[in-house]
Amino acid sequence: MNSPFPPDWVAAHALKTPDAPAVDSPEQRLSYAALHARVQALAADLATRGATSSDRVVIALQQSPAAAVASLAVQTLGACAVEVDRTASPDTLRFVLSQTGARFAIVAPQDAKRWAGIGIPALAWIWVVGGRAGDTHGFPACAATALGRDGALAAGGSGGAPPRRDVPETAPALIVYTSGSTGRPRGVLQTYRNIGANTRSIVAYLGLGPSDRAMAILPFHYCYGKSVLQTHLYAGGSVFVDPRFAFPRVVMEAIGTEGCTGFAGVPLTFELLRREIDVKSIPMPALRYLTQAGGPMRPDTVRWVRETFAPARLFVMYGQTEATARLAYVPPERGEEKLGSIGVAIPGVELAVVDEEGGEVATGETGHLVARGDNVTPGYLDDPEETAAILKRGWLWTGDLARRDADGFFFLVGRAREIIKIAGNRVSPMEIEHVVAGHPAVAEAVVVGAPDALQGEVAVAFVVPKAGAVIVEEDVRRFCRETLALYKVPARVVPLDALPKNSAGKPLRAELAARAKVG
Repeated sequence: MNSPFPPDWVAAHALKTPDAPAVDSPEQRLSYAALHARVQALAADLATRGATSSDRVVIALQQSPAAAVASLAVQTLGACAVEVDRTASPDTLRFVLSQTGARFAIVAPQDAKRWAGIGIPALAWIWVVGGRAGDTHGFPACAATALGRDGALAAGGSGGAPPRRDVPETAPALIVYTSGSTGRPRGVLQTYRNIGANTRSIVAYLGLGPSDRAMAILPFHYCYGKSVLQTHLYAGGSVFVDPRFAFPRVVMEAIGTEGCTGFAGVPLTFELLRREIDVKSIPMPALRYLTQAGGPMRPDTVRWVRETFAPARLFVMYGQTEATARLAYVPPERGEEKLGSIGVAIPGVELAVVDEEGGEVATGETGHLVARGDNVTPGYLDDPEETAAILKRGWLWTGDLARRDADGFFFLVGRAREIIKIAGNRVSPMEIEHVVAGHPAVAEAVVVGAPDALQGEVAVAFVVPKAGAVIVEEDVRRFCRETLALYKVPARVVPLDALPKNSAGKPLRAELAARAKVG
């Protein structure tokens, strides 16, 4: 399939295999024919309310088939979907609405109270998923249309077909907001070409086809979660959207009963499974692969996943929102040999390790990890300075430090902006984290820098104890001294009940760094 437009993928499968499953959930079932019909109806309704290809439409929904319908309907018009975390603060929502100039939004009724306080008068129309026809639920809009949780228009919609899309593949398809270095959210632009290129690459190395069905627990406003949906719609497969991971055994059982062939998670996903349930006791006969991204996973957890879910194969992966989703993966057959690696470049992507001037460094040396390919963003929305900082000489500077081995596999060393400088020594927090996490009482660890009058900075480790364990600071520091140079040993070890994390499960390093500064 050559088209980079996701609605075209759905339309093609709706013609070829109309009754095949596309997007399901515990409460709704959408075949390709049903998905296509709902997408067309919502797109037509959007157009009737005044939406055009130049619009940006905010989507803030919980995981559901309606969330898939919403973005596909926006893209049917050639417009740009702005996917945001529905639990985002009013300040964040206000910033997103203001920066994007969005006139339309697709939201959930339970969020009305927060949205009512945003104070943005520009919204002309909203679609409320799970709402009642004619009820605005207090949203700041002149009128509202109700949508079912399966994306169907409650009142039948405006009727007719949506206007023909007329935009180039370089037009923006998605704006995904990520945390910025200044504390202000950054809107990452993803074009239709970006999405098409990254989707084809992932489908190729995972070997996805019409018989594949993914258990989708990751939110669609997160590029990893979105890629799970996009790849399966491209391949003619299906996703089972399950928002019940607060009860992990229920989700694992659904993998078996729903015939899921794939499961995607972040490190926290697999740590929770390891701690809370006996995965081996749950039959999953169709499961053939798992994927992990969203940050490095502890080596012992990587081995646990491989052993516990066998014969399903684990793909350890690496990517960024600025690369649409994916940049590298570890072929499962090389997993043990290359434990700790982010792997090799995915099809269609080039990776390199370079110095400050962009010159490639020698094998084994540490430098900046850079990437190029059709999946790389054209930049951040209305932020030329930050865009220039990541796009240099035709390459995406990932912000990660890495090295490449003789076999062409890449290993992360740390984050360029998170490097701690202790007494003149540049220290990677990741290096210390791996050691601290190896302590028998530690379940999770994050290391940040804190100001120090004598050394400039020192390392501070925030740790979560394993169930029933007690963290003794000096024991952890003694454990670190067995492996690390003395200046790398954390000056403080701070036990926490849980690490602060965002909705994608990534630690909020800025928040921990602020705590470290005050002692």
